[in-house]
This record gives sequence, C-alpha cells and structure tokens, in this order.
Amino acid sequence: MSTEEKPAAAPRSLAESLRERGDASLAALLRSRPDLITPVPTDLTQLATRAGTRASVLRALERLDRFALQTAEALAVAPDPASYQALLGLMAGDAGDEATTAALPHAVATLREQALVWGGDDRLHLVRTARELLAPSAQHPSPTGLGPTVQEATSGMSPGRIQDIVTTAGLPTTHDSVSAVTALTALFTHRKKMAALLKAAPEASVEVLERLVWGPPYGHVTPEPAVHLRWLLDRGLLLPTAPGTVVLPREVALHLRAGRAHRETEPLPPAVEAAATYRPQIVDATAAGQAYTALATVEELLKDWDEGGPAVLRAGGLSVRDLKRTAVALDVPEPVAAFWVELAYAAGLLASDGEADERFAATPAYDEWLEEPPAGRWARLATAWLTATRTAGLVGGRDAKDRALSALGPGLDRSAAPEVRHRVLALLAALPEGAAPAADTVLARLRWERPLRGPRTDDDLRSRLARWTLSEAELLGVTGRGALSAQGRALLGTPPPGAAPGTPGTDATDAPTPTGTHPAGPGDKLPVHHQATAPTATARAAAAPASLAPPPAPLSPPEQAVAGAAAARLLAPLLPEPLDHVLLQADLTAVAPGPLRRPLADMLGVLANVESKGGATVYRFTPASVRRALDAGQTAADLHAFLAEHARTPVPQPLAYLIDDVARKHGHLRVGTASAYVRCDDDALLNEILADKRAAGLRLRRLAPTVLATQSDPAALLEGLRAMGFAPAAESAEGDVVITRAHAHRTPPRTAPEPVPDGPPPPDATLLAAAIRAIRAGDLAATAPRKPAGAGAPLSGGELPRTSSAETLATMQAAVLTGEALWIGYVNAEGTASQRVIAPIRVEGGFVTAYDHTADEVRTYPLHRVTGVAELAED
Repeated sequence: MSTEEKPAAAPRSLAESLRERGDASLAALLRSRPDLITPVPTDLTQLATRAGTRASVLRALERLDRFALQTAEALAVAPDPASYQALLGLMAGDAGDEATTAALPHAVATLREQALVWGGDDRLHLVRTARELLAPSAQHPSPTGLGPTVQEATSGMSPGRIQDIVTTAGLPTTHDSVSAVTALTALFTHRKKMAALLKAAPEASVEVLERLVWGPPYGHVTPEPAVHLRWLLDRGLLLPTAPGTVVLPREVALHLRAGRAHRETEPLPPAVEAAATYRPQIVDATAAGQAYTALATVEELLKDWDEGGPAVLRAGGLSVRDLKRTAVALDVPEPVAAFWVELAYAAGLLASDGEADERFAATPAYDEWLEEPPAGRWARLATAWLTATRTAGLVGGRDAKDRALSALGPGLDRSAAPEVRHRVLALLAALPEGAAPAADTVLARLRWERPLRGPRTDDDLRSRLARWTLSEAELLGVTGRGALSAQGRALLGTPPPGAAPGTPGTDATDAPTPTGTHPAGPGDKLPVHHQATAPTATARAAAAPASLAPPPAPLSPPEQAVAGAAAARLLAPLLPEPLDHVLLQADLTAVAPGPLRRPLADMLGVLANVESKGGATVYRFTPASVRRALDAGQTAADLHAFLAEHARTPVPQPLAYLIDDVARKHGHLRVGTASAYVRCDDDALLNEILADKRAAGLRLRRLAPTVLATQSDPAALLEGLRAMGFAPAAESAEGDVVITRAHAHRTPPRTAPEPVPDGPPPPDATLLAAAIRAIRAGDLAATAPRKPAGAGAPLSGGELPRTSSAETLATMQAAVLTGEALWIGYVNAEGTASQRVIAPIRVEGGFVTAYDHTADEVRTYPLHRVTGVAELAED
C-alpha cells in the first residue's frame, strides 16, 4: 500500500484530534467556548489542556441543551472509549426509540465541536474532567440514577467472597478475582443469561430490584438480611459498599432498563405554544400605546427629580420609603416603579450626583434624550433594557449575605439577564405574527436549553428572569397583548416568520446552521493539509431538524444600534402626533386629548396641576398654580395670550378672572433681606398683616410706615404670607422683582452602567482568524520534525532545545549561508518561553534577523534570549 493509500491513524489524544480539525471547526470551538481564547493558546496542545480544565468543562456543560447533556451523561456511564452503537443503545434502548436515534448524531456532533468528546465513531472519548463531573458516585449521584459497575463495586471485596458470588450465580470458579469479576460482568451484560437468572428470582427480590432500578441505586440492609435480599446478595445482583449499605450494579440496572441510561430522553425541545392570537395590527397598536406610556412615565419620573431626587443610601441605592413615594407619584405598584427607575439608570438618564450630600438626579444625557424624536427615545430605552444585566425584579429580595436589595443599589447585576431576555423574545419571534405564548411553555423550553443553569422549578433564576422579561416587555411596548410587536421583532434583528432570506432586517446568522459547519473566514487561508475532513457524526448532523439548530446569539453593539434604529422607524408612524392645543372648560380645567408638543406641555405644567392621566390628560388651574407661573416671569397678559393661542375653545370667564385676580395681588408686597423685610406702598395692608394672628410666628415689626422687618429668612416669609392669602413677590438687592424658576439639577456627565459579562465576550471574526493563525503557527513550531541533538536521541515534543552560546551562534550563521529553517527555544522579556521555527537572514551585533514562520513575519531576536537551536529534519 502506498503512503497516500494508508488510512489516517485514529487520534490518541484531544490535542491530536484538534490537529485534524479544519479552521472553520476550530473557529466554532473558540466561538462556543470563548474562555479558551483568553489568552490565546501557544499551540494546540495548550488549547487541549485548557479545554480539559474543570472550570472550562463545567462552563461548557452548563451551555448544553438537555439532550446533549443526556448524551454526555450516557457516555460518562459507558466504557471508555465507547462506540457510537454502544452509545445509541444507552440512549435509545433495546427497542430503539426513533426520535432519539434521529437526534443523537446532532448531539454527538455538538459535544465533539465543543471538544467535550473526541475520537471517531468507533472510539468515542468523553474528556476526563467531564467524566469525573458526570459519572455516578456515592457523593455525587448521576442524573441517570445508575450506580457503580461490578468492577468498581467489588474493588474492596475479598477474593473468597467474589468466588462465592460467581459460584452461586452459576458460573465456574476462576483462578483470580480479576477474571471472576470479568465473568460476572459478562453474565450481567448477556441479555438471555440475565433473563434466565432473574426468572428464577423470588417475587420479593424482583420487587427490590424494581425499586432501585431508576435510582437512587443504594439501599440499606440489616446484619441479618431477609431471604429475598440474601438471594440477591449471594448472586451479586446487590453488592455491599459499606456496612449496612448495598448498591445495584450498573450492568444489572441497564439490563432491567432494557439498555436505557435515562428513564426518559428528551431529543426534541418542548414546543412554545400560543395561548392567544391577535391581528398583528392590534398587537402593534397596543405595543405603540405602551411605548408612549413608557416614554411619558420615564419623563415624569425624571421631571419629579429635576431639582434633585432622593438621597443615596450609605450602602448605595434608593430607600424603601423613597421607592414608595416614587410609586405613588407615578401611580404604579412598587415593583413597576423599581423597573422604571432601573431602566432610566441603565439608559444613562439617571445617576447619583457624587456630592457630599449625595442625591440621585438626571444626567446631562437626559436633556439630549428629550430632544430626540419619540421613537428614537423609545429605541434607546428598549436597547438599554435588552442589554442590561441589572435586574429590577430582584429589588426587595435578599442577597447571599441576607442584605436587602434596593433599587439603584449594588447586587442587582445578573450576567444571565441579557441572554435570557434575548432568548425569550427570540422564542416569541418564532411564533406566527400576533401569537402570544403560554408562559409555562416558554419556561419549559428555557429549562430544556440550559438544564444545568437551574433546577426543574419555576423558582430558579432563569425562570424568574423569563417571567420578568415577559412582563417588562409588555410595560415597555416591545410586546402588545403578550405577542411580539413589529418593532420588538426589529429590535432583535429578526425577520417576520416566513420572510425570504435577504429581507431587510435579517441576518445571515439567523438561518439554522448545522453544528460543526461554519462559513469560511480569514482563518481558512492556510495550507490544504490543515483542512481535515469532518467527523462522521458531524456529517450526519447536517441533516438534523431545524429545531435542533443552536439559537442565534445576541447582537453585537453595532448590530444592536442598527436594529434599534430599524425598530424606531417601525414605531414612529404608530405613535400619536403631538398636539398644539388643549380644550378649556368652565370648571377651571383643561383637557389635553393627546400628547402635547414640548413647549406647550412645559408651560402648561407650570400654569396648572395635573389632575388625571390616561388617554387624555386633565389639568386644573388653581391660585397657587397661576402664582407659580407669575413667579416664573409671566405676566397676566402673557398668560391670556398663551391660553387664547393654544385653546380650541374660548377662554372661560372663571379662568380669566382667576388669572387677573392673582395677578392683581402678585408683587404688591415686596420681600427682601433684613434678615427679611416687607415693603408696601399701602400702609393699611401692612396694618392688616400685623393685626393678623397668623403672622405671630413671623415676628414682624414696623420699621417705617411702608416697611416691616423680621428675623425669618426671605423664603420662610414668602411662604408665611402666601399661607395667609397674600401674593408677595421676592425682591432683589436692587429692588427688582426676582423671577423664580425651577432649578434643573444635573449630575456631572455620567456613562450608563456597563453590563457585567457572563464570562469572556465571544470573539469576533478578526480575533478568531488571528488566534487560529497564531495557534497553528505555534503548533507547527512545537510539532516540527527535528534532527537528533548531537549523538543523542531526538528531543521530545514540547521540550525546548538546549545548546551552548557558541553552538547556537555557529548554527545560526550556517543557516544564513544554507537558507535552512531552524527550531529555536526563546524566552521573552517577561520570562515566557516559547518555541519558534525561523529562517535566519542575518546574524550581527548579538541579534539574529530571521523570517519567523510562527508569526509569519520578519523579526529580530537577541541571541542571549535563545535557549537553544536544532535543525529541522529533511522530511
């Protein structure tokens, strides 16, 4: 047989298996397990070592779906290595479940892609760390409910006892314990012989086996067990593990289970069912109404805190009392108020001012946000909510140290929140337009996709995050009546169901891609011998159903910005147009039948008080509200002109009289500093003030016929006189009327809180390509064939060459003349050792300039940092 016809040898380790992969497959591994690329491994051996560490394997297992995890659990109880057929028997059983048989190739391909399984279909190896985590033990029972093997359970048993069991089971005695255990194992794995043995068992013995067969496999016995238990113990169908404790051997349990490692396999994800269906137009209109309410609520919240909000607690956050006040002001329950406060904070519109008397206040970004179109403001809020790790639903709970969790305080970050929000909305997007899902089916689907992230209850974190996502999406207007709206779909970058590929708003990554196959990238531009053939199971996975395709990953920040802009464009036509008029009524109220333009809304907010909100806002005019407008610098003529311009109805006479009456008294009295004084040209009015009993607390005294003085400060004097029914105006030191406007308190420039990442971020295409080139080059240096060092044996892989300085210099100079490549060991300035393949070009001044095949560029190295040099073999 020629060299070209020799079959490729089976890989002997995970590192060798990785060397057989193509660049696309390596990129898929690094994309699914980004912790392996931080920092970039020097070669494939280091990559394999890192992929087998406990932390990395546990993280990879947590990201498996239920069926892939069940497959890994089955491999953990199978012999190592196991054939694909043996694994299929453990998963599908003797009867051969069709759904399990069809889905298993995809699951094996997933495990193989993530470097949890390596080897061909005839020799499947589960990585050692994963086997240690998933294999059953007394301390860590397996989800399969299986116990130890016969060999493991009899490891501490005396040889005589083992021989007694073999004899009682009807097997010939052997010369040693090893062969006896082998014979007993062969009996328990032989279907016909085991059936015959169990047929002769007492009925009570069979009942004991049936209670243990699906786990837990351990039971307790007395020092003098009953006859039916003694029958099982004598034949090894139950084996002692400790005094008074017995276990059902794995081989016996598998026979009783008809070969199945799990009682029930779940090869397909649970379907997300629709609880109700509405016309898409109704869903979009309802969501748009909620979006408008969300904008108004956030604006009202920050307007209420415009002059400085509540104080910051010493431990950080908002006090329970201030949260209650905010809920009352917004007319919402406290959990909903916490959501709006946290949303404004996540969007960068709210922060602490950082002053000595620290308070919460709006940021300068809030003023910029107000100037944006309504749809753009909503998109900014929705994007911040979708990507934030802060979780408002935790407010009011307790942390691990039993401390209360407060709004805007520490401890509210949950790194899984963005992923869960995106996944819940993606499941809604997969339903027909206008379909609202049943919440329990969404939770069941999420538990199937990440079974290790929480127990099978509705109280685990992912389930709570999913429930909060459904309610918060409705509050924000991402969904309407529970169904995903058009703007919510655009926010995900997802096309409507049934849209053809290439539809605006679609992404190539949304199409289901079989696991193990990826589009070619820059990293694929390597020699042809690096492009290995995909494993057999991966090829079979190409035909896997679309429901098994991995869910699309959340969008990157640039992609999310584009998606937010697309969502704003869809929402804009659905939002009501701001109005420039109100309807005045004779009962001193004004009705705004819709949203008002900002100048009109701002002025009306000063001139009147909001009495009720909803589809239409009702404002009420009072003497105090009119006086507030006059204090802000308006005159009676200005107010009459304003109302005449913006009222669709004539100005009612009672409202006109109210304005004139308040304006007639406004400023008639002047308050200055004496500490404070009151002056008035009408001395009779001052006499009236002095005679009023309510003025006793002000301690006024007459300085002149037209001047009263007091020790109270001007603000207290103003409030006291207004409480008595007068309308004084503040006066400056120059004698001019002071115009008092609300002071908008702002924090220094603040950035929105950064999300807490759930591990290293996924690498982009550029980083993947560079990392794969570096790993390939480092592996080339580590595995390049080398000539024997002197008369000794060749250096083993990974060992740095060691040569004297003179020998290193001589070899370098000879390589310059011959143009040959060399293998060198090099230690950089940080003390990190590496191996490199170089082609020396010039040696002078203690430096060697060479073409570095590892880095694919010309570099200069100090000779004193070269640990040694070796020539490469000619082949």
